[in-house]
Amino acid sequence: MKPHEHVAAFGTVDGELRVGGLPLTRLAARVGSTPFFAYDRGLLDERVDRLRTALPEQVELSYAMKANPMPAVVQHLAGRVDRIDVASGLELRTALDTGIRPEQVSFAGPGKSPAEIGQAVASGIIVEVESPTEIERVIAAGDELGLTPSIAIRVNPDFAVKGSGMRMGGGPQQFGIDAERVPEFVKEYARAGVDIRGFHVFAGSQNLDAAIIAEAQRRTVELVVELAQHLTTPVRYVNLGGGFGIPYSERDQALELDVLAAGLQELVDGPLSRELPDATPVIELGRYIVGECGVYVTRVLDRKVSRGKTYLVVDGGMHHQLAASGNFGQAIRRNYPLAVGNRIEAPEDENVTVVGCLCTPLDLLGDNVAVPAAGIDDLVVIFQQGAYGLTASPTAFLGHPAPAEVFV
Repeated sequence: MKPHEHVAAFGTVDGELRVGGLPLTRLAARVGSTPFFAYDRGLLDERVDRLRTALPEQVELSYAMKANPMPAVVQHLAGRVDRIDVASGLELRTALDTGIRPEQVSFAGPGKSPAEIGQAVASGIIVEVESPTEIERVIAAGDELGLTPSIAIRVNPDFAVKGSGMRMGGGPQQFGIDAERVPEFVKEYARAGVDIRGFHVFAGSQNLDAAIIAEAQRRTVELVVELAQHLTTPVRYVNLGGGFGIPYSERDQALELDVLAAGLQELVDGPLSRELPDATPVIELGRYIVGECGVYVTRVLDRKVSRGKTYLVVDGGMHHQLAASGNFGQAIRRNYPLAVGNRIEAPEDENVTVVGCLCTPLDLLGDNVAVPAAGIDDLVVIFQQGAYGLTASPTAFLGHPAPAEVFV
């Protein structure tokens, strides 16, 4: 998608980008400093509504908090989604602070500490166990607290998903228990004082090919149906993962959600209802829910020309924008959509390179991008910043201040 398509999603007012209904310069004054992240409440609600309309009503929607753990965002989403997935003890506390019921919270991740497992068991959430060591710790925590822990078995499937930004299933993985070992795992722990509610399979993230994701979901259901035969109790929880991607560069095409929804409906009406009638199917999404509702706003500190190349030096950088700088999972760096937010309707009549304030050539936010003529104090906006922006970046690098976050 091109920058103007993202501008259209947010809207404009008086020649400026509008975020949360406010002109950008007014929002910047309200925040009080740059750089900052801003998340548009209206766009977030539109995305959840779109998912609710498209997905089968039997499928529950889980928010993967790792994508954006800002408490205000999590609190808002707790009232809009069915579940929240966490990946640390701090995220667990943030989720429970929203008032969501503990049984609506799941905890995934290959390195849960004994203390975090104790938190999880005491809270009554679903622990998605990823190894024999983890289930031993869950059992020990349950014995100590006098509780029966609820668990789901995270499965490393025997298939991989092509086209994913990060592969998280198939082959050797730190994630989950290899599918072929699950039957013996279930046999060993079926009577170990835990409530095995079902399975979690997540094969890959940031995928833009609906047909590939749909095929992965079909194979996931087939795998879960097979593994369910080894349980002594009915499967009540089937987390199909997510992996829905969003477009970051001009070459990316938006995911065809309706194609995915149709495939899910077939699974719900077919093998899930026929073979696993007690199971609640769950789709777990993070980036796809919050990614497109956010922007990163940074102010131009300097404009300089070096041997014919024009640079805009901004007060932000890769310490807040590791992904946009190309240093977070990109094999080939591509520009994220970028605009001069306070000159949104001016002609894009020059090409510039936007760099941050850090003392490293890695601090690159936009390379040879077409923008309106911009100077000192103009506001550069990077789109697609609702997910994996601030918390996925090295904010302590070189000691610059952390940016603000606002939910408007």
